[in-house]
This record gives sequence, structure tokens and C-alpha cells, in this order.
Amino acid sequence: MAPYSIRVLVVDDYEPFRRFVCSTLQNHLELLTILEASDGVGAVELAQALQPHLILLDIGIPKLNGIDAARRIRELSPQSKILFVSQESSVDMVKGAFSAGASGYVVKLEAGNELLTAVRAVLRGERFIGRRFAGHTFPEASDVPTRGSAPSIAVPASLQPQTVEISRRHEAGFYSDDASLLDGFTQFVGSALKVGNAVILVATESHRDRLLPRLQAYGLNIGAAIEQGRYISLDAADTISTFMVNDQLDPVRFSRATVDLILGAAKKGKFPRVAVCGECAPLLWAQGHAEAAVRLEHLWDEIAETLDLDVFCGYTLGSFQGGIGSQTFQRICAEHSAVYSR
Repeated sequence: MAPYSIRVLVVDDYEPFRRFVCSTLQNHLELLTILEASDGVGAVELAQALQPHLILLDIGIPKLNGIDAARRIRELSPQSKILFVSQESSVDMVKGAFSAGASGYVVKLEAGNELLTAVRAVLRGERFIGRRFAGHTFPEASDVPTRGSAPSIAVPASLQPQTVEISRRHEAGFYSDDASLLDGFTQFVGSALKVGNAVILVATESHRDRLLPRLQAYGLNIGAAIEQGRYISLDAADTISTFMVNDQLDPVRFSRATVDLILGAAKKGKFPRVAVCGECAPLLWAQGHAEAAVRLEHLWDEIAETLDLDVFCGYTLGSFQGGIGSQTFQRICAEHSAVYSR
């Protein structure tokens, strides 16, 4: 007997992230019918009408928050499995999600690593709790009166357990404006410096200048970090010129310059890791060099895995050609271990 076509409802008010989730599911799983909603009321209505097998649900959605929506969905579509995918990461919030009937929880920041594993697990009838919450105990979903037994799903091969090892941390953030982008840079750079890592920032002159007072306000002595060689700030346009030849990316030049810089930063002190934060690929995309941008992200992904780096790429929505619905957007998302937006 052929497996059921698995219906999945993706609920998130931020369209770029919905697109990322939908493209990820379509590219890696089979027999999926994917529906979308942007608010809690729409999610409840679609769940009642279409009885999806799986609902990927954000918490911070308009009209009706995700936890309240989950409670209503459990009454109206009791066979639907609910997997929360949210930027909320407090243990209390996660407990609330499981109390509302969740079968799993993934933090958006870790969706690149955990989303597919979580989807497979929940569709097999298992619970999924991300590694971030290891050691915590969460309530089981409360029993809800059902309206008949749910049809069993013949699980396709793409949903069977898989062993995946992802050692690198190569993340992309998509932001609505410059202020949000700088908030993302501040969080990434500040967190890395506070734990003693070396940081290499490759950004525009404007962003580098505006980031300094933000890092000071974050509680960091940036002057000392610069003197110690723990904070290296480079201009994105100048850096791009070292590996772009006739509008083509030269991977040999890129690798030579990048690896030397990273190894040099690692040798300047007792730093457990090197973190790299930048916007070279976004700048290339904005200039119309989409293929070079994708290729650059791929090279960063290889280096991040080889040298065990933390890499963060910041994009401002609307500043690049083709936009979030383009194939370039999907390809860039695929080169990262995690993708999120604000």
C-alpha cells in the first residue's frame, strides 16, 4: 500500500523563515503536502479544516499566540502532531509548549541542525527535545479525547532515523533593517569575546564604526580586546577585492588569505575558538554577484567544519537582488547549519 501523503502545516509570521522551512522539507522529505499560515487564528482554522499530520508552530505569532493556538488545535484536530519551532529558548516557555500538547521543540537558532531530525522523530510518534535542553524534564502532552483513531502512516525512507553529525556552526541571520542587523552582530561578537574567543569581523565601514559603541555598552573593553589581538576588524569591500578576480571568486586566494588570518588569530593567545562574523556574501549578492555569494558561503562552510569555527553571516532583507523568494536565497540557506530571521 502506498504511504499517505503527509500534510504539514507551517505557521510563522515571518515569510523568509516559512520559506526556509518549506524548502528544507521539500528538498529532504517525500510525500509532503505543505500548507502555510502566518497567525494563530489561521493556524487553528486550517488545522480544523484539513487535519494535518504535523504542525510546525511558532510561539510569537499574531492574533493568537502559538501556545494558545496549540491548545485549540489539540481539541479540533487531536491527531495532529505539534512541533514548536520558535526563537524562544527559556525552559519555562518550553515547558509551557509541551503542556499545551507539543510533541517536540526546536529553537530557531538550531533549526539547521535539528529541524529535519525533529520532524522525522515526531512523525514516527516520538518526542523530540533539542540538545540545548538536555537534562531538563518536560511534561507529557495531556490526553485529549479523540474523534476516532488516526490513520497509521507508512513512514517513507526519508523519515527513517538517520545519523547526522554536524560539527561546524555556520549560521545566517536575515534582518529587516540595519539596526536589527547590528543587534545580531553585537550578540554574536559580544558573546564570543566574553567567553575568551578571538573574533574576526568583516563588515562595511559604517557597520564596523556603529558596532563599537554597542560592544562597549555590552560590557566589553574593546580597546583591550584589540590590543590582545582578540578583536580583528576588517573592511568587507577591501577583503572581497583580495579574492575576486574579474568578477569571479578565486577559491585559492580566498582560502589562502582566510586560513592564514584565522590561524594567526588563534595563535595570539589562549583562545578556545575563533569566531568569524561578516557580510561579504551579502555584499556580493547586493552587487549582483549571486553565484559568487553562494560559492563564498560554501567555502566558509568548508572552512568552518575543517577548522572548527563559529561563523555568522548577517543579511539585511531587501538589499539583495532576487529577494527571499529567489533560488539564490534557498541555496544560501542550504549552505548554513542554522538560519533565522528578525
